[in-house]
Amino acid sequence: MSAVHLNVVLLEISNQLNNENLESLKFLVRSQIGKQKLERIKTGLQLFEVLIERGRLASDQTDYLANLLEQIHREDLSDKLNSLEIQSGNSNNDISDAEKAKLDIAIEVIKESLGKNWRKLGRKLRVTEVKLDSISTRHPTDLEETAVELLKEWRKSRAAEARTEELIAALRNCQLNLTADKIQEQFEREGFIRLDQ
Repeated sequence: MSAVHLNVVLLEISNQLNNENLESLKFLVRSQIGKQKLERIKTGLQLFEVLIERGRLASDQTDYLANLLEQIHREDLSDKLNSLEIQSGNSNNDISDAEKAKLDIAIEVIKESLGKNWRKLGRKLRVTEVKLDSISTRHPTDLEETAVELLKEWRKSRAAEARTEELIAALRNCQLNLTADKIQEQFEREGFIRLDQ
């Protein structure tokens, strides 16, 4: 994401923050920003500028702000920030077409099989607790949708490094061998070679 794109999104986010949201954000960052400086902050943009100065926010580093927005229950704004990062990431993403196809197959199988073990898998994939809680809040009863959101978060966090081998290893570490085997079988049906050969 370019600095210009980031600024456009930050302006949109700032315009959608109400006073209560801004006060909550200021409270969350109070340990990193002095009290006097916080008292002078009257808009989201001013807060974002301070975060940029402190090295907590940049065009390639938006997770901190995204997590803050989730903590104040503004997932809509966090998603806006994340979706821009995904769009910009996709433009220079160097995952091969074959790997993308394998990831899509794996996600489809996991979505249908994962069930209540989604949080355990999320931890093995190093998805943060804040993200896991946010996913749980957005989809409290739909386990398939929860699994899809989890895998989207993992894929976004890994960007061009996302690999089916990592997914399969995480499933096996969670003792979800049947799901891992189903993915392998689906790969074979689709003409991909087995990963463990």
